[in-house]
Amino acid sequence: MQRLNTYLTIFGKPRYLGFANINEESGFDLERPKWAVIRTSRGYEMGLPGGIITPEQQEMYRQTTAKFDDSSEAMLQDVDFVREADADDIENYYTCRNEEDEALLVGRDILAEYKIDMKLVDAEYMLDRRRLYFYFTAEQRVDFREYVRELAYEFRTRIEMRQIGARDEARIVQGIASCGRQCCCSYWLRGFSPISIRIVKEQRSALNPMKISGICGRLMCCMSYEKELYSELWSSLPGPGAKIKTEKGIYTLESLDVGSKQVNIRFPGGRLIPVAISEFADFKETVLRGEEWGEDKELAEKKRRAAERMAAVKARAERLKNRALRRSSRTSKPKASMPTKKPDSQTPNPKQKPKAKPNPANPEQAARPKRRKPKKPRANPEA
Repeated sequence: MQRLNTYLTIFGKPRYLGFANINEESGFDLERPKWAVIRTSRGYEMGLPGGIITPEQQEMYRQTTAKFDDSSEAMLQDVDFVREADADDIENYYTCRNEEDEALLVGRDILAEYKIDMKLVDAEYMLDRRRLYFYFTAEQRVDFREYVRELAYEFRTRIEMRQIGARDEARIVQGIASCGRQCCCSYWLRGFSPISIRIVKEQRSALNPMKISGICGRLMCCMSYEKELYSELWSSLPGPGAKIKTEKGIYTLESLDVGSKQVNIRFPGGRLIPVAISEFADFKETVLRGEEWGEDKELAEKKRRAAERMAAVKARAERLKNRALRRSSRTSKPKASMPTKKPDSQTPNPKQKPKAKPNPANPEQAARPKRRKPKKPRANPEA
């Protein structure tokens, strides 16, 4: 009994999804990514099987894609596995890709002659070149029958025109989104869920078209899968721009930071300070009581300590100043005058040494004559 494995397969420039049943006896495995030749509703194409999926996963994919917007082709369909692609198939595939660029330029030149209000976005050959698809955008319904006949005569194959929306255009072109990365629709998002302005309002985002629109000009797809997260975060918060009026001023809720789960609040002094969502209720009660919060509380404590140190320095300087004034007042008073007495000649001066009196008991001292200093000879003026 043959056992079939169902592989989820990607094919086509719009990146369609398909379920391909592959027999185990065919020898096809996925040790490394391999191309496969498949038959779809459009013809023979090159597909890239991604892996085996279970029936439960198939049902999940069918339910998910059923919510997407309608398109000219089914985003999810059953495809037939023909064979594993060989070197010739792969070479033929890339040859078609190169020829599609030339076909798109030729198609645009012919379109300029007919002056039809439409825009050619891309072209795609089937693997057997029996069909050439042209993807275009238009604001309204256009008549391109003459234009298609001209294209069929030019390329000698069957021409298929597929009108796509602005989102499909971004997916096919594979542009860069405002976040700086490749558009989600061009590499992993397989369909477009309907997005309305109500979702934007529920997320409390600013209604600025430049911020909420993608490169396709429509509302960004990421809002559809961020809806539940924003609903959970905003459930305990007022809307953006909400104000808390206190005695010290007005606190304004500016924005929400989803990554850190914080709200940015503008304090009365003008500073923008983040507050955790879980602490917002405590923050509101604290500021309504007139108390400080977060950095303001730390700043107030630092100011209080600095004021105490400054008061202590001023008090010490005042004490030193008063002490210096008291000292200067004592030294500036005049002393009381005391009556002066003339020194008595009989009164001995304690500082003057007494003269040595001759000792009569010492005959040598008594008989010793006093020595006189020799006089210096006078200078002779005649000499």
